[in-house]
Amino acid sequence: MKIFITGITGLLGSYVAREFAQFGEIHGLKRANSSTRLLDDVDFPIQWYEGTLADLDVIDEAMEGTDLVIHCAGKVSFLQKDEEELFEVNVKGTANLVNAMLYSGVKKLIHVSSVSALGRSPELRHVDENHKWVDSPMNTKYGTSKYWGELEVWRGEQEGLDLIVVNPSVLLGKIKDDRSSTAIYSHVLENRSHYPLGSINFLDVRDAAKIIKRLFEKGAWGERFILNQGSMKYQEFFQKMALAFDKKAPTKPVSDFMLKILLFGIGIARRLGLSKTPLNRQTAMISQQDIVFENKKIQDLLGFEYTPLEETFSWAK
Repeated sequence: MKIFITGITGLLGSYVAREFAQFGEIHGLKRANSSTRLLDDVDFPIQWYEGTLADLDVIDEAMEGTDLVIHCAGKVSFLQKDEEELFEVNVKGTANLVNAMLYSGVKKLIHVSSVSALGRSPELRHVDENHKWVDSPMNTKYGTSKYWGELEVWRGEQEGLDLIVVNPSVLLGKIKDDRSSTAIYSHVLENRSHYPLGSINFLDVRDAAKIIKRLFEKGAWGERFILNQGSMKYQEFFQKMALAFDKKAPTKPVSDFMLKILLFGIGIARRLGLSKTPLNRQTAMISQQDIVFENKKIQDLLGFEYTPLEETFSWAK
């Protein structure tokens, strides 16, 4: 079995490769300047294709003889300067992949989206797989790009693809992985004193990869699944993180007025290269919101046992 993984050098893609290596040959797409260090310790060979989802000849070559495509590639950013690239990678790149699969006759696709693609609005408290996207000031450009990317893969299903879509929440990897989702650790590592009033939805990246494998084994084609361990107040989340990292937990709740001041300071620190936090106006609004992305559909199908958060933090450090 030939398995082609986009985004294989990224956080989730590297763990997905480990889980799927038992099923056959792993083939991966990587940029010319991409580091493969997250895969340095694997005990299986990887056939590399060098390029991006914009390189149609490379994608067509990779499709030859492929049995399964796992689309983990994506741009994650909440910065205004990256908006054009978000849509270039997450929408046009996904469309290129879908078109290449349809042209080559490759049928099976697992698409990694995001809970951001489900949409948000101020009154929402619970979201499941049946939630319909609505325009809202709380939808980031990243979320919009992932939603539009999903439209491309569902189009592909209508044209004959077997499709599984997964929507992970915040993925927790190792600090040293130094990927976009692990920036959440900087809040405690940088000894921030304030915490948002809202809740965070989270999942150990190892659990995410295992769930994707089990969905494949179950043959859960034609379905969407939220991947989320649970929702927790930021205050408790950072307390558990600080305990594991031997750091001081933030103790001051953030009011809306304080948040404006905090955003101003973060903006200066980011321009000076002193902060990796993804916080901006929209993500600040989201961080003040209580929302739960339901995992009932996964639990009803798999009965999955998640890694306790304390164990994840201990492993992460």
